[in-house]
Amino acid sequence: MDEQRDVIEILSHDHREVEQMFAELDSLRDAVDAQSGARRKDVAEQVVIELVRHAVAEEAVVYPKVKEKVSEAEAEHAKQEHAEAEATMKRLEKLSPQDPGFEAELQTLMTEIREHVAEEENQMFPHMRSIFSQQELVKMGQQVEAVKKIAPTRPHPSAPDQPPANLMIGPVAGLFDRLRDAVSHRGTD
Repeated sequence: MDEQRDVIEILSHDHREVEQMFAELDSLRDAVDAQSGARRKDVAEQVVIELVRHAVAEEAVVYPKVKEKVSEAEAEHAKQEHAEAEATMKRLEKLSPQDPGFEAELQTLMTEIREHVAEEENQMFPHMRSIFSQQELVKMGQQVEAVKKIAPTRPHPSAPDQPPANLMIGPVAGLFDRLRDAVSHRGTD
């Protein structure tokens, strides 16, 4: 019988994937040819797509349960970190790798995400493991995976992040984002 991954395994896997993309972006930093610049933009867009989907799933599924059973302060702090990163992603989305502000925004995003990941993995996740049953963690994992499938792929910093509004607007924004992505071929790499 195939055992399902729990929410912490899923979110930690997402963290590793984003870190791999950050490493690729770092490796392309000093490249000056057009092909490397295009690849850098593609990877930056993929980072944004993955981070937005991940954040929406955490805010819809994980943080309400953390707020209820673990720590309201931890959940609210994590949501605030998401809001800051989303604002950075929105600014980054408007820039090309040749723009003077691109590198600064990218480095800001990397710093924000790395700090957020460290806090989640060193504080929130251990607290969750000690409070939630394995069955609860697996169920949350299933819910996170379902939300990620319909989540937006672009930052929407002004969108509500509290239930029920986020649960109604998120899928609609996700549909429009995926349509825009399909037309522009964003995130197809």
